[in-house]
Amino acid sequence: MRRIRRGDDVIVIAGRDRGRRGSVVRLLDTDRLIVENVNMVKRHTKPNPQRNQPGGIIEKEAPIHVSNVMLYNPVTEKGDRVGFRRLDDGRKVRYFKSNNEVVDI
Repeated sequence: MRRIRRGDDVIVIAGRDRGRRGSVVRLLDTDRLIVENVNMVKRHTKPNPQRNQPGGIIEKEAPIHVSNVMLYNPVTEKGDRVGFRRLDDGRKVRYFKSNNEVVDI
């Protein structure tokens, strides 16, 4: 089970986009993810008529390392550390370490 999943709200804690918030669009391998409107890069592309794709400069999200983001806690309105615990019915869930609030139910 991962600490950060697709769809989670995260806050960037390091790098040029520090302090920006966004939701996780995609998880790449074990340690990289793509966050919506964070770490934007410009890509120069050639036109591709077979795909009906125009050429030019396209701006898109680049991967960011998972250690540079924290899960956003809406109660404290800050980034927060995440732990795991088992509920009484045996399910394994994530919880915020600052206020012991369960992340996903």
